[in-house]
Amino acid sequence: QVQLVESGGGLVQAGGSLRLSCATSGRTFSRYAMGWFRQAPGKEREFVATISLIGSNTYAESVKGRFTISRDNAKNMVYLQMNSLKPEDTAVYYCAARSTVVAGTSLQDYDYWGQGTQVTVSS
Repeated sequence: QVQLVESGGGLVQAGGSLRLSCATSGRTFSRYAMGWFRQAPGKEREFVATISLIGSNTYAESVKGRFTISRDNAKNMVYLQMNSLKPEDTAVYYCAARSTVVAGTSLQDYDYWGQGTQVTVSS
C-alpha cells in the first residue's frame, strides 16, 4: 500500500514556474513507477508525465520541453518542475504510482493516487 500526498500548487502568471512535489509513504518507493496526471474543469483526467524505476521518462506532447519529472528515491519523493506555464495548464494535478518498472500513460496503468493539488495559471 502506498499513500501519495501532493503539494506545491498555486496561482502563477503565464510564463511562470511551479514545482509540484509528491510525498510517498512506505519503504518500497524505489519499486514504483510514478506518474503525474491533470484534470481541468469539465475535462477528463489526462496524462502529463511518467518516470520509471530507472529514471527514464515520457511526457505528453503538450508539456514536452516545458515540464520535467524527477524522483528522489532516498527521500521517497517525485517532482514535477513546470516552466513556461500557460493558462491551458490550469488543472488539478495528481500524483500516481504503480509497482512496476515502467508504467504507461493511461489512468488504468496506475494503482495508487493522491488527492491532487490545484494549479491555476492566469493570463
